[in-house]
Amino acid sequence: MGHVINLNRVRKQEQRKEAARQAEANRARFGRTKSERQADELRKARDKNLLDQHRIDGGDAS
Repeated sequence: MGHVINLNRVRKQEQRKEAARQAEANRARFGRTKSERQADELRKARDKNLLDQHRIDGGDAS
């Protein structure tokens, strides 16, 4: 005869595995430190400012 298994236990184990996979994906996607996020925002602000400095004002620029 085969082994008796508890289906609730198996279901919960699968849910834990799925939660762990999702957590790993989230860490890869959102896992940056506060200083990294601030540095990125500062870099974007500098790039935007540099681009705005080179803008030609007036009339149709296209």
